[in-house]
Amino acid sequence: MSTKIRLARHGRKGRPFYHVVIADSRAPRDGRYIEKIGTYNPNTNPATIDLKFDRALYWLMTGAQPTDTASRILSYKGVLLKKHLLEGVKKGAFDEAAAEAKFEAWMKEKEAKIQAKIQKLAQAGDAAAKAALEAEAKVRAAKEEIIAKKKAELAAAEAAKKAEEEALNKAKELIKKLDDGEDFATLAKDNSADEGTASEGGLFANFTKQGVVSEFFDAAYALKDNEYTKEPVKTTYVYHIILKISQNEKPSLDTVKDDIKDTLVTNKLDSDKKLSVTAWDEIRSKYNMSINDDKLKSNYTTIIDSYKK
Repeated sequence: MSTKIRLARHGRKGRPFYHVVIADSRAPRDGRYIEKIGTYNPNTNPATIDLKFDRALYWLMTGAQPTDTASRILSYKGVLLKKHLLEGVKKGAFDEAAAEAKFEAWMKEKEAKIQAKIQKLAQAGDAAAKAALEAEAKVRAAKEEIIAKKKAELAAAEAAKKAEEEALNKAKELIKKLDDGEDFATLAKDNSADEGTASEGGLFANFTKQGVVSEFFDAAYALKDNEYTKEPVKTTYVYHIILKISQNEKPSLDTVKDDIKDTLVTNKLDSDKKLSVTAWDEIRSKYNMSINDDKLKSNYTTIIDSYKK
């Protein structure tokens, strides 16, 4: 009866596990077998092989033929080498002691290679694990930073809301004190957040629409002389209580037209430098003005030419 050394498949789908068996060559692949001589697990790295060395050698010496995969397993475990050395002893190529020495040397070298591979895989695994931990730490730090920023923003918003509520309540209390007859200037000196006007009893003189925010101007403009706002006036900055002392009348056109002309001319000259240069050039030509100093004349000409470009 011819026999084979082959693998019998076990395990689940995607995770195969094999028995190394001696079977009749006519038997189906995963059918009945004569003897189980080992196991082979390819799911580990390196693969795990548990082999009954003496029984595998026995069946080889009695003529059992290994399949390709089984042959690689037997070679990996040194069974094929041991068979080759024993055949060399029979042929008289060397004695049994020399054969055993050769086999032991091969086994030591093989074991060293296996251990080196295991160590390399372990180091690679440690490096991968370290990299994974570092990446996880970075992700966690980024999340913590986002959460901390969000908490800070919420805390700042809550503090701003609380400060605004306190400012509003304080402004309402001050209006009530005014209603009760307390002096505006005294209250301004003691409570105004604007140090510049607080020292003057809250006096903010001669402002224009362009000089203040619209909420402040509109509230002040709507008041009558010696009248104060009955509700706090909110602007971008704070809450205000406004007492209107007086309002200057708009000047007539005749009284301000010269100032308007001067302002318009100045603005025009500032916006277009060529106008002033052209004017100076025309004045020199009209009145026959000349520059005698050569250096001054050269500098003047350079400047005039640069503006004319």
